[in-house]
Amino acid sequence: MIPPLIVQEALDQGITMIAITDHNASANVRAVQQAAEGSDLVVLPGMELQTREEVHMLCLFDTIEQLEAWQATVDVFMPGLANNPEFYGDQFVVDENGDYVRTESQLLITSANLSLHEAVDAVHALGGMVIPAHVNRNTFSLLTNLGLVPTDVHFDALEISRHLSPAEAPVKFPQLRGYPLIQSGDVHRLDEFLGRNVFKVESPTVAELKLALAQQAGRSMLFRSLRMA
Repeated sequence: MIPPLIVQEALDQGITMIAITDHNASANVRAVQQAAEGSDLVVLPGMELQTREEVHMLCLFDTIEQLEAWQATVDVFMPGLANNPEFYGDQFVVDENGDYVRTESQLLITSANLSLHEAVDAVHALGGMVIPAHVNRNTFSLLTNLGLVPTDVHFDALEISRHLSPAEAPVKFPQLRGYPLIQSGDVHRLDEFLGRNVFKVESPTVAELKLALAQQAGRSMLFRSLRMA
């Protein structure tokens, strides 16, 4: 997606904060942040890591410097395979206008050799937050790949897909009880801005989001509003 179009679509949807979380990569985050400069949209830097267990995990940070430090760690544990554009598609890096900068040659649609435990500890050590993605899906999820939500790992929240309501989630999947839930924000195309999670916070920071997810210090998730595709 093109950075200015991402920003405009988010604003058109009344969204004031998004996170950019490309798969095992972060090279396009700064471009979206620059495209959002001067607007009402806050762009949190992040990544969707694929762990050794093939679990997708959202890693969110406050600063691009934190994300770059995390990227440096992930790079060490990537397998170093070359991308096959004819099979997987091109992996473009663009600037704030969406103009071509370079092509990423390393295959990104693969697993880093980092366990779930190792990744969570490392992200938290950098001051970030961790949210396993689409935990109820049939692929690349905690419940499918592990069969459970490990109790010896601290997750800041769990993400469920838009096809499962927060009320239904702990009934259908008792393992989700007691965890803060957010509902799908997994946007790969502009027409997939299907809803939002609404937070009551004092500022758009990781620390404030953690408080809101934990319903602490007067912060909260007020409601979730999703429209189905």
